[in-house]
Amino acid sequence: MADYVLVHGAWCGSWAFERTLADLRAAGHRVLVAALTGLGQRQQEFHPGITLTTHVDDVAAQIDAAGFNRFILVGHSWGGMVITGLATRLGGRIDAMVHVDAFVPLDGQSLWDLTSDWEHGHYIESQKSSPGAVAPLPGLAHPLMTAHPLLTLLEAVRFTGEEAKVARKVYVFANAWQPTPFAQFAQRCLVDPAWNYHEVAASHDVMSDQPEELLAILLALA
Repeated sequence: MADYVLVHGAWCGSWAFERTLADLRAAGHRVLVAALTGLGQRQQEFHPGITLTTHVDDVAAQIDAAGFNRFILVGHSWGGMVITGLATRLGGRIDAMVHVDAFVPLDGQSLWDLTSDWEHGHYIESQKSSPGAVAPLPGLAHPLMTAHPLLTLLEAVRFTGEEAKVARKVYVFANAWQPTPFAQFAQRCLVDPAWNYHEVAASHDVMSDQPEELLAILLALA
């Protein structure tokens, strides 16, 4: 039995991992889907001061509350920023870290640094109606999506050396979503021997498009 920690992407909630959660538990594993301040089931807690550190703190506290000592850490999309931040604190406890079509920041990089002028324009435009909040990107609308805290997109990840202790690193690239901001990370991980690279025929929502294939990748790490 393994312990899994799942971190969803921007504008989402735990519902994004509903199928993955059920499949992993059916296979006999313990699973924590992080509940992040201001998002999903915690959307009523939204405030403009929420940062990337806030969400890393959330996940760290929930891991301790769940009693997980060692675990497999999974992040989708923007969740790659959160799991990288967590690795800078708890890298020695992470058996594997899985970026599912996700951002992979280097030391000192924020999500702003990893996105284009098009995304930046959307972030800025959102401030006219909701200061401190960013509306879902056009084309990513889902009935359950909510506003996302702006500061989580602007705060950089700072490496500590702890992230180097992560035992295994996996990248899952969804090749059916074009254009995609994630090709840059896929290309980097594909040629880096420190990473185990997978490519799946899916849109960005890998968890819904290819649930069996994603499950197989995750179970192989247990």
